[in-house]
Amino acid sequence: MPDAPVSVSAAIAAELELHAADVFALMGNGNAWFLDAVVRRGAMTLTAVRHEAATIAAADAYHRASGRLAVASVTYGPGYTNAITPLAEAALARIPLVVVVGDRPTGGARPFDVDQAGIATAVGAPTIVVGRGDARAATRRAVETALAERRPVVLAIPYDLSHADLEGDGEAATDHASVTPFVALDAEQLAGVAERLVGARRPLLLAGRGAHLAGAEDALRALAARLGARTASSALGSGIFADASRHLGICGGFASERAAEAIEHADAVLVVGASLNAFQTRFGDAFAPDAHVMQVDILDAPSNPRVDELVRGDARLVAQALLALIGAEETGDESVAAGDAGWGEAGFAEVAGIGAEREAGDELAADGRLDPRSLFHALERVLPEDRVIVQDGGHFIGWAPTHLSVADPERLLMVGTAFQTIGLGLPSAVGAGAARPASTIVLVTGDGGALMGLADLDSVVRTVRRGIVVVCNDAAYGAEVHQYAVRGVAEEPMLIEQVDFAALGRALGAQAAVIERLEDLAQLEAWLATGADGVFVADCRISQQVVAPYIIEVREAAMRAATR
Repeated sequence: MPDAPVSVSAAIAAELELHAADVFALMGNGNAWFLDAVVRRGAMTLTAVRHEAATIAAADAYHRASGRLAVASVTYGPGYTNAITPLAEAALARIPLVVVVGDRPTGGARPFDVDQAGIATAVGAPTIVVGRGDARAATRRAVETALAERRPVVLAIPYDLSHADLEGDGEAATDHASVTPFVALDAEQLAGVAERLVGARRPLLLAGRGAHLAGAEDALRALAARLGARTASSALGSGIFADASRHLGICGGFASERAAEAIEHADAVLVVGASLNAFQTRFGDAFAPDAHVMQVDILDAPSNPRVDELVRGDARLVAQALLALIGAEETGDESVAAGDAGWGEAGFAEVAGIGAEREAGDELAADGRLDPRSLFHALERVLPEDRVIVQDGGHFIGWAPTHLSVADPERLLMVGTAFQTIGLGLPSAVGAGAARPASTIVLVTGDGGALMGLADLDSVVRTVRRGIVVVCNDAAYGAEVHQYAVRGVAEEPMLIEQVDFAALGRALGAQAAVIERLEDLAQLEAWLATGADGVFVADCRISQQVVAPYIIEVREAAMRAATR
């Protein structure tokens, strides 16, 4: 008896399940048969969300929390266009994920079809269209491209093929995925970099998320110890270096005052796997003008004009090569003494805990609402140690990374920062929960972002095993208030009527409390003490009047630019 025919959608699902374990989706006409195949085959876990943007945001966060390939799925047309903002974020953040979408039929566009491939190209994601004879091969090419190039890939299924039978075995040869070429290390350049680091009086190693993805942590820690260097990280690289005697914490706008001062004293800076964006460099003010800045990356050119020398290569291989070169030099312990001595002369001999030196604030600000600094000081004490912190975007983004400790880079997720968007926090918590079900997922969001993505508060309550939603509720779009209202821009569009997120949470099945005083956190503590699964919404009524230091830097940089 001949085998039953295999559909195009089933072939796609069969190939994807060899590479991925989870799919985040919202069903529509264009992807109904694909999701049917996923469910019937049963090899991948399907998590349904409530808005198309949430599919890609959840998949993005899933990868950031686990390192595994992410898969999202939406329908064509409006379902697809609803998902473009998180697609742009994933492309800018270099997240490997496959987005399975419905597409126009092979016979041509319908009146409601748009140029989906053109839209994807515009935000930095390639599109691969499957055919009846190459469904598995095209899917494999999408996976390979996503992983090799670290980018999202759109896998489009023409509507009339989604339930069609394969022609042949679905393994037809297609063009191979482009693979990121191996970057050969420049031995002569590395020798020069090693010599400069050894000769520096105050060397600094700055590591970002790219260093973690390359597995460079051990080599960088050993290199720092060998040089007597001080260390720092980007926000997304938090946890690469232990909070020990040489670590300064986060570099840039999230740095503590004394850590920022120390970073300005560095005379040689090795940047590994960090983008050196405006926030990391404090708009050009993070490093001393005469500091020699060397960037390690696989990019073809430096990512910031402040870079004096680009060292092309894999972060781990470069760090290991530098460690070998420095160890091969007959310097004994002199290089270590030189680094530590130089930093000691500058007043930074012992810097353990310097990154956590933050103004505690008063319990309440002048307007009678919670001071966010005191709130997050208290949350550091209250929240479980085994946690994954997920951030939405907004003014409040300066509080969690600066006040809450982070064990490793996969435990601080900031989906939206690359594209500067808000509203992706709730679906990001869904992805983090799928990736780290044993940990407590702590989402920190603002009232504006939470309202923008409110549909997926339901998804969080349904799918996260144990989660805490901390709403920084200042009844405003705080970033706009602190950047524009202070400059005379009309404030009315920046304000939000007071929303009761605790009531919204309860309506969807969460435990919840309004937090107006620090003592109100006892309700959260009592819930945590039960050890129960579920989600707790903490509606924290914070002040508009306390401004995060990083937003002051943003505002001042914008005002300087306006006067040029």
